Amino acid sequence: MTALNRSTRRRLQQLRQIPSVWEGDRRVLATHLNMEPDSSMRGECIIWVDGSEGLVRAMDVVPSDTGPEAIVRTLLRAMEYPHSSTRPARPQKIVVCDREIQFFLRGVLQELDIVVDYVPELPLIDEIFRGLQDVANNRPPQLPPEQEEALLKAAYKIWQDAPWDVLDEEKIISVEVNYNDVETLYVSILGMLGMEYGLLMYRSVESLRKFRERVLMADDSPEDLEGAFLEQDCFFLTFEQEAELPEDASPDLNVFEVETGVVPTFGNLHPLEGMRPMLYEEEALAVLIALEAMHRFFEQHLAELTAEEFPQTVGRYRINNPTDPKKKVAVKVETMTALAEELFEMSSNIALNDADFDLANMPILRVDLIPRDAFYSLGAMAWEIADTLRSTAKYYQSAEAEIPPNGDGFPVILIQTSRPKAIALIEELQASGGVKAICFNPGEDPYAEQHYDLGILQTHNSDFHLFGEFIEDDPIHIEARKKWDQRCKRTNGYCGLVIAKGFKGSNRGNPSLNDMMALFEVRSLSAKELGLGPLELSLQFE
Repeated sequence: MTALNRSTRRRLQQLRQIPSVWEGDRRVLATHLNMEPDSSMRGECIIWVDGSEGLVRAMDVVPSDTGPEAIVRTLLRAMEYPHSSTRPARPQKIVVCDREIQFFLRGVLQELDIVVDYVPELPLIDEIFRGLQDVANNRPPQLPPEQEEALLKAAYKIWQDAPWDVLDEEKIISVEVNYNDVETLYVSILGMLGMEYGLLMYRSVESLRKFRERVLMADDSPEDLEGAFLEQDCFFLTFEQEAELPEDASPDLNVFEVETGVVPTFGNLHPLEGMRPMLYEEEALAVLIALEAMHRFFEQHLAELTAEEFPQTVGRYRINNPTDPKKKVAVKVETMTALAEELFEMSSNIALNDADFDLANMPILRVDLIPRDAFYSLGAMAWEIADTLRSTAKYYQSAEAEIPPNGDGFPVILIQTSRPKAIALIEELQASGGVKAICFNPGEDPYAEQHYDLGILQTHNSDFHLFGEFIEDDPIHIEARKKWDQRCKRTNGYCGLVIAKGFKGSNRGNPSLNDMMALFEVRSLSAKELGLGPLELSLQFE
């Protein structure tokens, strides 16, 4: 059994002990019960309550397979950093309704003078969970049930259209819906940077302009960026790619998520309402009509449009009325060429007036090399497999010097995709002179106030290519990076890039030797050696 270390016990013993009884438990959450409106956490809730005062001192949501140590972590926070305004304290007695938890806590809390007892029922915690369940049951769904299936199908069509492959967020498309209270929506497309895919459907040009101006003038201030984000007046549809769907999650996923591995999120932003991760019926109907019209427009005209060429293009469509199938809704979809030029000039002027950097010598981070649906990871390959792959791979780029077979394996980045895309990726790398180096570089998403560790490939023609973004404070990635750096030191700074086919099915993330099509042996560079400096994920790279 894991025990508290001595310094922690001494610290807890110094807390004042109060004559109160605390209740503690961990309980399975229903899949629709979330502690935050936009939370996707599914698992168990751990709660510690001061039964004498009727106050919740600490609460956590953890995955169901988390060990019993989690209930101790929450208890320590309840003692030292309680949620409520009460002071830190140590209880005289703790009661739980689970024998295993009781025995575990008795062992861990030795020398703290806390009695740990078992009781068959915890009425205060029962009441709190009933209240949480009532809140969840009364919360409206993200989408109205009558429109949910149609909206998910429409979202799937937009995902398949992938307009972000050719259009950036400055290429605005107007959609004249004229349905209920929604007149014209001005659509900005997210995703050309490969960071977040989706559509922002502004209810006015003024809101769009104001948001762009505020973001450009924010000067990296999180407060200014958050203020700009919350002042938008728009509907949104965003897509989040899941690296791998959990085997036991399928009962809670819709068909769209299961087939694509992508989770769509609908919602609304308004200066007075803030962000609402749901649509009411009238809003859902208007968004559905807009998505259907945009899909038809993309089918008809997307091939004619690019980030550089955005001519005036108009499409007129008759969309089925969602509430009356016998009627049609006339919708006009049009590219807003003049507005796109205005937004481009706006961002260009800010960039030109911005501080001391040389545009001519500024490196370009490309995001169009790695297939959007590719699997990527960092790890190690057994030395025996690396030796075999050097002779069996369809393409092999050897290191400039001999790589010492030290440590537990050869550090490699794996990029796994379909066979045709793997071949195209290898050919493009060959055309760039091969891979020169692999690096991890700090990056930041100012909108989400999230820091990333960006995986970057440098090719011999001096281009930089983003192959993946990792959340900087993710414990799994922190451990993987630590092992990566250690392994690269043992190999005198050399590592490998493996490109493999077979990214679906049982071989996803674990390709066989026959699946591995290319091995590039390259240098591993530090962020300082790379010289890019911290990157903003909101910047528009070419």
